[in-house]
Amino acid sequence: MFRHLARLVASSAAVLLTLTMGTFVLARVLPSDPAVAYIGPKATAAQTARLRAELGLDQPLTVQYGKYLSGLVRGDWGYSLTTKRSVLGEIAGRLPATLELIGAAMVLAALLGTVLGVVAATRPGGRLDGLIRLLSIGGVSMPAFWLGLLLQVLFVDRLHLFPATGEFSNTLKFTDPIRGVTGFPLLDSVLTGNWTAFSDGFGHLILPAVTLAAYPLGLVARMTRASMIEVLSQGHITAARAYGLREPVIVWSLALRNALPPTLTVLGMAVAYSLTGTFFVETVFNWPGIGQFATETMLAVDYPSIMAVTLLGAVGYLVANAAVDLLQAKIDPRVRTS
Repeated sequence: MFRHLARLVASSAAVLLTLTMGTFVLARVLPSDPAVAYIGPKATAAQTARLRAELGLDQPLTVQYGKYLSGLVRGDWGYSLTTKRSVLGEIAGRLPATLELIGAAMVLAALLGTVLGVVAATRPGGRLDGLIRLLSIGGVSMPAFWLGLLLQVLFVDRLHLFPATGEFSNTLKFTDPIRGVTGFPLLDSVLTGNWTAFSDGFGHLILPAVTLAAYPLGLVARMTRASMIEVLSQGHITAARAYGLREPVIVWSLALRNALPPTLTVLGMAVAYSLTGTFFVETVFNWPGIGQFATETMLAVDYPSIMAVTLLGAVGYLVANAAVDLLQAKIDPRVRTS
């Protein structure tokens, strides 16, 4: 297990190094001058040249890349060209909102997807199975931004059940402000007993979480169905039925336990996908997280922020992938030698 973990760490480090090199080079060859984006289009040539020297943009790429890697190690990820603030500070301020959104979406996808997959597997070929498969395919194939707009039209404009955008209502900061404890607003509202803020935030969270959960929910449901059908056809399940065990015990205890490993693998990859899928969801619902920040910086050609968000997404993907690999290695020792 230790050697397997060492291989994971080494391969992840190589991927991150390659990624930083690629994003750094691409950011420098874009047809846009970062100095102009920082200082503004009305600056004189002398002012732009002076700023390029201050930012180190007039140095060779190898020197710039070395300073960039050194800054990453020290926690200096540069300054945003649009907000003029520390990129790491911008990410730290927006990351809790994104993590709360991803966490809610993944819990919904894992629970509901597993239940739907099991129900479909117990009646393969039936009407309910066909309906669940249709919903799963729809969740996987429908673009997140389009699904978000449809949910807004139905539940906001027509039914008036949920708020359209934002993480909390604008008036909440004056009537029931949230006292920071952990930095996660929804969790802090629970820890401090601010149930008005929790109710307001939970209502704002439902539609974005459902939109983000659609894709992983479809994957989990389809994988659970396939795994359950295979497990239910094995000999030990037939033996359990012959011994007179109740069908719910066979399905939800014996069979589901053996069918979960492939589902966990899919769910781990879905978590990694959600780090980039949240870009569209946060833009549609005006959610103040990393995705919205990334969209704004890409439109403004804010290369320090773009590189930081790219690196953060890669780290999240590698962590999710490593967690899945370690879990599989724990369950199946053959994975350690592959």
